[in-house]
This record gives sequence, structure tokens and C-alpha cells, in this order.
Amino acid sequence: MKVVVFDDGGLMGVETALWVRDHGHEVGMVSAPMGLDSLTPEEVADALHDCAVVIDLAHQPSPATGTFPTRNGQAGDEAAHLGSWLSSTGRLLRAAIAGGVRHHVCLSAVGVDRVQGEGAFRALQAREAMIECSGTSYSILRSTQLFESAEGIADTATEDGVVQVPALRVQPVSLTDVAMYLAHIAVSRPLGGVREIAGPEQFGLDRFIRIALATDADCRPVRTHARSPFFGARPRPVDLLPGADAFVAQTSYREWLAGRPAPEVSS
Repeated sequence: MKVVVFDDGGLMGVETALWVRDHGHEVGMVSAPMGLDSLTPEEVADALHDCAVVIDLAHQPSPATGTFPTRNGQAGDEAAHLGSWLSSTGRLLRAAIAGGVRHHVCLSAVGVDRVQGEGAFRALQAREAMIECSGTSYSILRSTQLFESAEGIADTATEDGVVQVPALRVQPVSLTDVAMYLAHIAVSRPLGGVREIAGPEQFGLDRFIRIALATDADCRPVRTHARSPFFGARPRPVDLLPGADAFVAQTSYREWLAGRPAPEVSS
């Protein structure tokens, strides 16, 4: 069976492809950092030739902007970016249906169904709705925050040398565990719905970031601020926690941190 991963140039696509290959399937990868609108219809159709499953990892929310990634790395007009996300998703869905793809797998975020429609969550809500209404067999995996995202969130939330984040509870997970579960879903029967994945431990968002910074010998103070946004939205304190039926990965934050290279400390 041929599985094609469409990604935004990040590590998630590479790791997911490797796990699919470990299941014994053929894997193709299409990297589109600026979305599928940067590819020609012929390029998309060629990539989907003889494809049975598509894994859509393009247009993932970026903590570097708090809303949406743009060509110069700065936050742009939210409505324009929402249109771009939906255009890319629609193109991939139409091309996949025309090419006979049997299963559409998409990565989303835990809390999409609870956070008010703003920021990156608005785009994720709209993309999920488009996939659900497409008529194709699909699976949507909603992930909590990645361990790997802590520093990016901190950088975005830093003002005058202080990291200011909202008072949120999070249950972060490793990128590798998400990629492994995505691959498992892709080679299994379509869910026809949504599944969630989270790590084994809950933290306050401030503590999650504080631990990451301390591990990297980064001395920035981390404080909570009620009006601080998160990915362009203002979730309630427990909106980002998974439901009772979520798949709980086993890698702890401490185990993940222990596997990272030691930070370079300047003398």
C-alpha cells in the first residue's frame, strides 16, 4: 500500500513517514512549507498516483507567530491565512478523491472543539469541518502540545525578557509518539471521526516552559498573565486537556529531556 505524506517541511512528516515504512508500506513525501497552493495541480496529481492513504501535515499552527506562519515569519491577516489553509485543504481533498485515495488522515489539536473560533484554532476547526463533509473516508488525530514546542512558545511570549503565558493546564506529548500513532492510524481502518493523543503528565503551561528553559540554561523568568493569548486565541484553563478516551503515550517529559543533547553554555 502506498502512503503519501504532505508536510510543511518539519520533523513530524519525516518521522511519520519512517514509522509508516516500518509498517511495511511504500511511502512518498511532498514538502510544501507554504502550503499546497505553492504546488502545481500536476505535481499534486503525480504525487498521488497509486496512493491509497494521504497524511495531511501541511499548514500546522506555528508558535513563532501565535496565529499563522507567513513568508517572512511574521503574523499576517487572519482571514487571509484562513482562506489559504482552506484552499490548500480543499485542493488536496479534491485531488485525492479524483485519484482514488481511500483514506485521508489529518493532524489537528486537542481543544479545537472547545476553544472559541479565533487564531489558529479557527483554521483548525474549519479544516476539520471541510474534511468531515468531503465524503471521503477520514481520520483526524488531535494532539496536545509537543514537548518540542516549549521553547517556541516561550520565544513568542517573551516581552522585555520575561515570558508571559496564560494560566493553562497542558498534557504535552513527544513528537515521536505522535508520529508513531499517526502512522498506525494511517495503515488501519479509517476512524470516520476524531481521536486524541496526549502525554502521561499534566503541567501548568508556565511550569512546562520553565522546565524546558532551565534544561537549556535559559534564565528567562516565566510568569502567568490572564490576558496572554495562546496561538492567537484565549482558551479557558482546561480547554487544552485531552478527554477521557484519549490515547496516552508513555514517554514522560523527563525521559524526553534526558534524551536531548546537553546545551552549550558560553563561558
